[in-house]
Amino acid sequence: MKIAVCELPDGLVTGSSHWLTFLEQVSKLAPDILLLNEMPLGKWLATHKPPNAEAEQSFLEAHDDLVEQLLGLSCASFGSKPVKGQHKLSNEAFLVANGTYTAVHHKQYFPQETGWLEQDWFAPSREGFDLVGFGDLRIGALVCTELMFTEWARHYGRLGANLLLVPRATGSLNTKWRAAGAMAAIVSGCYVASSNRTGTVAGPDLQSQFGGEGFVFDPDGELIAQTGPGMPVVTVELDLENVERAKRAYPVYVSG
Repeated sequence: MKIAVCELPDGLVTGSSHWLTFLEQVSKLAPDILLLNEMPLGKWLATHKPPNAEAEQSFLEAHDDLVEQLLGLSCASFGSKPVKGQHKLSNEAFLVANGTYTAVHHKQYFPQETGWLEQDWFAPSREGFDLVGFGDLRIGALVCTELMFTEWARHYGRLGANLLLVPRATGSLNTKWRAAGAMAAIVSGCYVASSNRTGTVAGPDLQSQFGGEGFVFDPDGELIAQTGPGMPVVTVELDLENVERAKRAYPVYVSG
């Protein structure tokens, strides 16, 4: 099973030259599943303070268009998109496979700081951290900040996950995110793959710098692939026997 991770720029629009080049790269690499970064299209919403109906509607429409694009791909895809909730938006992790959109998980943990005013905009409309299947893959979703809470990586591992997918829109502190990815792999015995946003976005009174660096860690917590400015899409063949071995080894086997 081959997975592709990526780093995509802020302000990305379907139909743009950057988007078409990205799709061409993905087609040549021919992954089984493509991992997109967190809410990958349009200008990053959480630099604004709500209410901002125009920005919200634009963000929603861009991601509705994204799903239509993904339904036409030859590979499966995984990412997150904004959806309407009762009082706020929800950040919904999804799987698109075999012509079907499946809602997988709603992000539960939200930062609230300059550039990432997510508590103002988002709240989950569904609870839980549950697996979704695709072929031989048993996938757990950890959307961005959720990667920092290793109890959920361990939870997924105990449910039988073999792959944790982490769409991100994170800043320039990539050392912390790599450490979190490695620990999620170590405590779960799973592959951990993440894609991230890149570039600088200007808000009304601030700027946010996104850090790029999509990555894949193996079940031992070793970094085996990483994107960069000269390589925005990379692929990895997943060896699921490594997962089974890691789940029998320390520290995954430890109960409690």
